[in-house]
Order: sequence, then structure tokens, then C-alpha cells
Amino acid sequence: MKKGCKFGTHRVIEPKGTLPQPAWKIDNNMDIFDNEILINVETLNIDSASFTQIKEQADGDVEKIKEIMLDIVEKRGKHHNPVTGSGGMLIGTIEKIGPDLEGNIDLKVGDKIATLVSLSLTPLRIDNIKEVRKDIDQVDIDGKAILFESGIYAVIPDDIPQNLALSVLDVAGAPAQTAKLVKPGDTVLVIGGTGKSGMLCLYEAKKRAGVTGKVICLGHSEKSLDRVRKVGLADEYVVADATKPVEVMERVSEVTDGEMADITINCVNVPNTEMSSILATKDDGLIYFFSMATSFTKAALGAEGVGMDTTMIIGNGYTKGHAQIALEIMRESKELRELYEELYA
Repeated sequence: MKKGCKFGTHRVIEPKGTLPQPAWKIDNNMDIFDNEILINVETLNIDSASFTQIKEQADGDVEKIKEIMLDIVEKRGKHHNPVTGSGGMLIGTIEKIGPDLEGNIDLKVGDKIATLVSLSLTPLRIDNIKEVRKDIDQVDIDGKAILFESGIYAVIPDDIPQNLALSVLDVAGAPAQTAKLVKPGDTVLVIGGTGKSGMLCLYEAKKRAGVTGKVICLGHSEKSLDRVRKVGLADEYVVADATKPVEVMERVSEVTDGEMADITINCVNVPNTEMSSILATKDDGLIYFFSMATSFTKAALGAEGVGMDTTMIIGNGYTKGHAQIALEIMRESKELRELYEELYA
């Protein structure tokens, strides 16, 4: 065996000199290097922005969805959507551990893990797509994947069902970042609060903002908001089209007496919601763009164009302890866990 770069640069085919995530194509040969881990893959959890785009391209046809996914992996060696630039994550069983890593990590052959790095950088081979669960963005496959030495992961816990754990871990960065950003007394707006990452962010925001804060859930329909109301995840519930900035601004102004949000967390899976986030936030407030549909250019130039001195954070899917924080929510809240199981597991 050969020893590879801990970040996986030895797998990059095109263009040379780049890291695996921004690379156009990587080597998905499943003969592992000394410092790689081979995974027997069971399920892919495609990120929401990517799967929404694939479903639209396929007109919802399952066979076309399969064709698009297989084509992406064949061309790129990874599931890196060329339209959205995003990937997802996976669950699988450890099949082989490179000799340089044996004894140096808390894994052994046979462990079931969820990778916490994007499929957009993970060497992947799909032999067969067995089932597409298009309502929850999950795809069961026969296939294999490589985890690099630098790759992070979570062992699937015994007390949480596999599909539920996969759905939660897919968006673990969002509630963990929310926990870091929100402080007592803050007014927090979650755009896309009725979705998979949004509900976890609402839960953490309400816990961190406390009785002196205010948490606002913005959703696209009363039906979706009703689900969240029943769980009591927010203080205010707003129906608005996140792609219409003035409409969002006016609705948020109504429920904040014109004060707007101290912190806005954007969790939507469609493009063109940057200005809604900016206009709904105080001039000196903070915006956390967790959505993979976010355009840095639109956000930066848009804020400049309306004269807003807002701090904007690009959503990093990783923050220390994010897997533990996200899974703990499922243990803390029986009501939210039941809703998550109904919708995503």
C-alpha cells in the first residue's frame, strides 16, 4: 500500500493541485491507501439543495433520479452535484482500515458510521441503487466509499434508529452553530424553520435565547408551520415567500415591532433568499447562511447595495461537538423526535 495525503489530494485527477472537494474529478478506485478507510455503503443522504435540484431535473421520476445520480458519480468519482456544488453524507459499515490508522482511531472493522464530511469530496462507487426515498432525500445503494485520514465521522448510536440518526447528522452543523451564536435575550429568525435543519435550529435557539429572547419561525405555508407549532419550537410563526425580500422584511417587522432580528439563520434549500435574510436582520446583526443554495456574490453585493453593515457567516457543516449536540436534541425532546421520525425516518 502507498501512503496518501491526509486530505486526499492523492485522489485528485482534475485539476491537479486542488483538494478533493473543489476538484472536478477524483479517483474512486476502492483499493485503499495506507491512511484511508474503506466503507461498505448502505445509504446516501443527499443534501437538500442538491436533491431538490435533481428531483426538478428528473421531473420527480425515480428512474431519472437514479440516472442523474449514477451519471454524476461516473463523471466525477464522487456525488458532487455540478449545479448546486453540494453533496450530502452517508451511512455504512467499516470494511477495511489502512495500516497507518489501525490502533490510532476509535474504529474497528464492522462498526457502522455516518460520515460527517461531504459526498462532494468522498470517493464513491455506486454498484446499484436499490431504493430512492425522494421525500426524505435518502437513497439506499450497494456501493463503497473512502474516508480520508482527515475525515470526520460519528458512530451510529444504539438508542437512535439508523435513518433518524442519518437525517439528524446530515444537518448537525446547523444546530451546533446556533448553539454557539445565540445568547440570552436575542431575537432569532430561522428562515426555513419548518425544514430538517430549521427545526433543530429553532430548538437550540429557543434554549439559548431563553425567556427574555424571541424565536421566529418563517415557513412557506400554514400547513408546515402547524407542525412546528404543535411542538412549540418558536415564539412567533410567520408565513412568507423567502425569495421575496420585502415581503419577508414586512412580516418580520410586524412581529418584532420594527426592531428586526439580532440573528437570522437561513436554512432554505432554494436559491435567491439572500436579500430576505439581510433585510430581516438589524443593521448590526448577524446572518448565518447554512443553506447550500446561498450565493456569496448575491449576499455580499446585496448587503452593500442596501447599505447594511451586517455580519454574514458562511455555514460550516462542521463545528466541534456538532454530532453530539444534534443527537442530544433527539434525546431531550420527545415531541421533536416523534415529528422527525414521522417526516424523515
